[in-house]
Amino acid sequence: VQLQAFGGGSVQAGGSLRLSCLASGRTSSSYRMGWFRRAPGKERDIVAAITPAGDQIWYADSVKGRFTISGDNAKNTVYLEMSILKPEDTAVYYCAQGQHGIWNYWGQGTLVTVSS
Repeated sequence: VQLQAFGGGSVQAGGSLRLSCLASGRTSSSYRMGWFRRAPGKERDIVAAITPAGDQIWYADSVKGRFTISGDNAKNTVYLEMSILKPEDTAVYYCAQGQHGIWNYWGQGTLVTVSS
């Protein structure tokens, strides 16, 4: 399985971006998808996750109400809509795929920079 994350960029505080993660290879509809981020000098943290059917979604408290994760199984793509961006959202964002509590596959990361 290969994951490609793209859509990052530079935006001013209060702005919006949409990240996309395209899965290719031997993908499986039984895997959950997640978005993670690593801010400068910090550990990588999970931002949001979604089950294959889209019936269960989880967000980190820091992004609730501002970020929305969604998936399009027909396109093997997961999105992260980010709005009301803050400087503290600046990070490299990664998508990942996994199951049973383990994230097996990772994308290469896309940089999001939010200026004040």
